Amino acid sequence: MKIYSKITLSVLLLSSAAFTSCSNDDDPAPEVKASIYTRLGGTTMVADPDNSGQMIEQGRLSFRKVVNSTIGLIVADVQSNASGNLSAHFAPLLAETGNTQATNIAKLSDNLTDFFSFNTGGTNAVNTYSGLNMVAAHNPATNPRMGTKASSADYTKFEGYVGAAANANGVASNTELYTDIVAVLESLRTPIVQK
Repeated sequence: MKIYSKITLSVLLLSSAAFTSCSNDDDPAPEVKASIYTRLGGTTMVADPDNSGQMIEQGRLSFRKVVNSTIGLIVADVQSNASGNLSAHFAPLLAETGNTQATNIAKLSDNLTDFFSFNTGGTNAVNTYSGLNMVAAHNPATNPRMGTKASSADYTKFEGYVGAAANANGVASNTELYTDIVAVLESLRTPIVQK
């Protein structure tokens, strides 16, 4: 009996040593992907090219550049009456005149920059979004600055503008970062497309 007890004890000790050495503690932790905001420069402070003497987080500046380029592409298509342009959506904003229009386009840019910065990993207070939710923001009944509801084709067109703007600002189409940005846009399709 003593021999069996010693053998059993030895087997238990060896088994416990084997299980301990195979535990997950020895496995490297899975790599956590940095947020989109971080990959666009994150909280590193840089000179703000649009506001002399001021600093801005690089991630926020990257988003602002893409947002402003997107707005520029949309306005250029509307002004040239390009096929499939989004003029019906932006008609109230574009109908405003003079300084009011420039101010309201800047406000739209700030709101979009806030939204994307906040929702892609911007954690500092400057990246707070307090605007309407996506359903209300894209419904003319609850947002008088929205000209009409969007169809899926309209939203696809908008994504194309954002993609072109991202490309123009250094985010190549064949990168993981670009794919992740498109995934964020696609996650918004359902609340934004309302017709």
